[in-house]
Amino acid sequence: MIDLHATPQNLPDWPLHLIRERLSANYHGDFEHWLRAVQSLPIAAAQKRAYGDTVSAEMTGDQNTLQTVERALQQLHPWRKGPFRIGDLHIDTEWRSDWKWQRLSQPLGDLSQQRVLDIGCGNGYFGWRALHAGASEVIGIDPTILFCMQHQAIQRFLGDARNWVLPIKVEELPSSVQFDLTLSMGVLYHRRHPLQHVQHLFDLTTAGGRCVLESLVVTTPETLYPADRYARMRNVWCVPSTEQVLQWMRQAGFDQVQIIDVSTTTLDEQRSTEWMRFDSLADCLDCNDSSRTVEGLPAPVRAICIGIRPR
Repeated sequence: MIDLHATPQNLPDWPLHLIRERLSANYHGDFEHWLRAVQSLPIAAAQKRAYGDTVSAEMTGDQNTLQTVERALQQLHPWRKGPFRIGDLHIDTEWRSDWKWQRLSQPLGDLSQQRVLDIGCGNGYFGWRALHAGASEVIGIDPTILFCMQHQAIQRFLGDARNWVLPIKVEELPSSVQFDLTLSMGVLYHRRHPLQHVQHLFDLTTAGGRCVLESLVVTTPETLYPADRYARMRNVWCVPSTEQVLQWMRQAGFDQVQIIDVSTTTLDEQRSTEWMRFDSLADCLDCNDSSRTVEGLPAPVRAICIGIRPR
């Protein structure tokens, strides 16, 4: 298993003190509970692993072993991004993240020998997909400690040190670090200063590299600034128009900026499951008009934008 406090060897400037501080019981009261769940899992690097739509690992063992694994992984509830499969155990996550990757995979193409940064990576699902597309290494960052522990749990079975999930914020990344592909998927609308976030993306993308920015959007000309909540979420500061996203990308310095997909989020793509038992999209929409949220705002639509940092 990868050391919780380890960092990629070719990035010596990572803020080790922050990682060590956050991966401790002093930082989060549930940390020891999550750590015990991870440590109860068998260390069994898969003889066969697959990073397709369902990220999976073969696992040998009797029914008792599988039940032990399921109980431990359920201790890391809720599972947002996926799906995953460990042996015969299917982790049916809230999001069908494979659908989002399918919209993106053809425009991205072959990622051979590319280093990828995934900002707000959750449990690292998109990192596995990027490796499947040929990436040499994926660094995921997400300040939510639970997601880091979910990644550690999956690593008990996959044992692949090319995909990292580290508990830090984008603002804490070393200024010297740049990547061939930078992903920001589902982050922009949570930022108080969205243009500043896009500028961070530009700074973290190497010359000639690409950036993928995926966000909630509105299809009207005017950007939406929710007065209170959006789809029951408190921390949505703006839902930009598609033109606003393009403008921010160009203003930050990206070239050849384009929207490659606009999709309405459906109840099949985001929903409650036994692995995410909290309220989900269905509980956030007007029960009489699915085109509106419970607050009367436009229902979630998501757009994917790609830009290139000029050489």
